[in-house]
Order: sequence, then structure tokens, then C-alpha cells
Amino acid sequence: MTRSLPSGGRGFRRRRAFAAAAAVAAALAITGALSGFHLPLQEIDPEGIDAASEVVGSEIIGIRTFTAPPGIEVAEDLEYGAREDGTLLTLDVCSPAVSVFGSAQPAVVSVHGGSWARGDKANADWRNVCLWLASEGFVAASVNYRLVPDATFPAQIDDVSLAVEWLRGAEQLDRFGIDPARIGVFGGSAGGNLAALLGAAGDGPTDVGSRVAAVAELSGPVALDALGTASDWLQGITAAYLACEPDVLADGDCDLAADASAASHLDGSDPPVFIGHAEDEVIPLVQSLGYAEALEAAQVPVELAVVPGGEHSIGILDEAMRARVAAFLHAHLG
Repeated sequence: MTRSLPSGGRGFRRRRAFAAAAAVAAALAITGALSGFHLPLQEIDPEGIDAASEVVGSEIIGIRTFTAPPGIEVAEDLEYGAREDGTLLTLDVCSPAVSVFGSAQPAVVSVHGGSWARGDKANADWRNVCLWLASEGFVAASVNYRLVPDATFPAQIDDVSLAVEWLRGAEQLDRFGIDPARIGVFGGSAGGNLAALLGAAGDGPTDVGSRVAAVAELSGPVALDALGTASDWLQGITAAYLACEPDVLADGDCDLAADASAASHLDGSDPPVFIGHAEDEVIPLVQSLGYAEALEAAQVPVELAVVPGGEHSIGILDEAMRARVAAFLHAHLG
């Protein structure tokens, strides 16, 4: 049932270096001359079903079983960049209720799911993720990123990468007391794909640029070049994300599928990874099993937690899973 994922492939790294340079330029532009963009700036502001969590229904499961303690501060809609199409990128920061004065704190970037086409940093479930991470002592930054169909790969990973770079800026480090060497990422579902890809992108030290020091992801479709007999639904949303026709993707001829798969970019300098997955959920378990094998082959530390049932993404983030993820993040971020 398990299989190894492909390794190697440096094209994405080269493109990511170019994209990072462009992102930095965009970040500088927004601080100096927002009015200079040829299109009016417009924040990503999904409404209705597009803003909903990927955890469907009203059942109290997963992250919904968490109740935030008092005192956590939330700074909403902070601008972390802008794109040439006029998209204004924002994030929310949840800060721990108690911090040690003068002591830099670890941070975790939180990446929502939603098939790369829906979801929002501040829907009830992902706001709860932000509050939970803050309750664990992390400065949590919950990000919005461009969505399908208006933007396709690599727009989403470029946006998340820019958010990490923004957090490492002197102003943010000072305002939120962040230790730039202790920034991690957490994501679920499509956000799990982006979290895994962020951890694998680039090489070398994990305390500079958009590199992160730890990755935790739940239910991520992490091997888009190895979907095999995945459902028509997964094939369809992946094809839309990669701007490929579904039959082209199914035939293994979608050029971007490997670039959008974390295992294509792994090397021994990459950060430790936590993977959570349910046995019978909508994303095939073989995705996570194969990713864990690829991480081991690349000598990247990995912890895999497979739980029974069919809940998806932060739907499996119950008290027990929260304890495991938090222990992992504390072990690698402090």
C-alpha cells in the first residue's frame, strides 16, 4: 500500500528564488507606494461558503473541542504584501497571553485548507487554530493567500513564503517578540500541501528568508504527481490548482505536478515534519505514508500519526492530536 515518492528536481528551487526576489520587491513596494499599483488594491475577502472551514457540518470535533483561555491578543488583517494584480495579502496574528519580557518567542504560520479555492484565515475553525497555537506559547500568524480560479500554482506557495519573510522583518520581530530562528508552519488539507512544500523549498539554514524550522501538516495532498487512483474530486481540484486538464494530470503529463509536490524538493537540510492523517478520510492515506517514506529516505526527521475514522484536516485536531502536534512543535521550536 505504501510507495516511495520521487526525489530530486531543482527547477522549483530556481523558480522559487526568482519568486522570492519578486515577493520582496512587492513587499517593499507596498510600504513605499501602494497607490502606484496599476490596479486598485483589493484584499482577499471570501464570503459565504467560500469562507467556510473544510470541516463540514456542525459536529463538535477536532479543533472545535478547543476553548481558548482568556488573554490572547489578536491583531487582525495585517498587510504582509501585495501582488501586481492588485491582490492585498493579509494575515492575523494571535499572541500568547503571557510572554517573557525581553525574550524572543517561537512563531508558527497557520495555513488554512479549502481545496486551494476556498477557506479563510478567520473562519471559526481556523481562528480557533490560531488561538490554540497562541495558547501553547507560539506567536501564531494565520494567513490568507490567493485562491483558485483567480490564481493557480505557484501563487499560493509564493504568498505563504512571503508571509514568512514578512514575519522575519525587523518591525514584526520587534512588535511581536519573534525569534527569527524559531519559525514553523502548520497547515491542514490544501494548507497541508502548502506547509509541506514550504518546508521542502530551498535548502540550507532554516532561519533565513522563507525557510522554516518545523513543519506540521494534517491530511495534506502532498504528492500531486502520484495521485494514482485518487477520487475524481481530488483529481479535479488538483487539476484546477495546477491549471492542467484532469485527463492530462491523470496521464502523468502535468508539468507542474512534481513542482507542487514536497517530496520532489527534499534534502537533508530540511526541517523536521509531523504528519497527521485519518485512515479512511477523503485524502488517501497513501499520500501521507509515501511522504513519510520520502522524508526518511532524505534523512529528514519525521513523525507520522495515523488515527482511525474518516475525519479530515483539523477535524482530527482533537485534544490528543493537539497534544502530539504541540509536543512536536515545542521540541523543534522551543
